[in-house]
Amino acid sequence: MSNQKNTIQDPSLKIRLTPLQYKVAVENATEPPFDNAYHNKFEKGIYVDIVNGKPLFVSNDKFESGCGWPAFSKPIDPNLITKLPDNSHGMTRTEVRSTDADTHLGHIFSDGPKELGGMRYCINSASLRFVPLDKMDQEGYGDFKSLVH
Repeated sequence: MSNQKNTIQDPSLKIRLTPLQYKVAVENATEPPFDNAYHNKFEKGIYVDIVNGKPLFVSNDKFESGCGWPAFSKPIDPNLITKLPDNSHGMTRTEVRSTDADTHLGHIFSDGPKELGGMRYCINSASLRFVPLDKMDQEGYGDFKSLVH
């Protein structure tokens, strides 16, 4: 638990991340729908945590949900995601955070496509960095290429 706190409270994040990335990943903000980097990106590759670079989602688990944010049916590994109750803004939701860095990612809903398991991980683009399939080797993610079809 202290590792998570140390990572997310790292003062260098204010320098390394853009102001929007910092507000979303560290301060739990939400980026605007449809006005973000990955809501309509369907290129092959992986999506990694903006804070620590850990792979979280694969492009073949991404689907168009119409919500304005990237939507995934599942993470690469369920242990990479922490689910927390979120009763903010007069709603009852489940927040998802990266387990290792404690990055605020977004929320999970049970209205995803049934054929993909029924879940919709609604994730802020600002919490992610996309690594295209053709750059995965050079960026150190070659071990994950077998997950991308």
